[in-house]
Amino acid sequence: MDKEKLKPAIKKAMKHADKLGAGAAKRKALKPKDKVETVVREFERGTLRSGSGKKVTDKSKALAIGYSEAGKSRNKK
Repeated sequence: MDKEKLKPAIKKAMKHADKLGAGAAKRKALKPKDKVETVVREFERGTLRSGSGKKVTDKSKALAIGYSEAGKSRNKK
């Protein structure tokens, strides 16, 4: 990981086992911006998994997961 400082909430959300649903449960209490950042970090670390349980290997899919969890994927009127 980079040497930059992480917010305490993000640091706490990054501490999870590499099993299905572990990361998603830890991300629920985060702000939308922090959710996207945490998902991207999990992707870079190699622990991000999709709903089917497979590891995510495409960065665009990782971003889609992050935006979806943060509620930012919906179109604004």
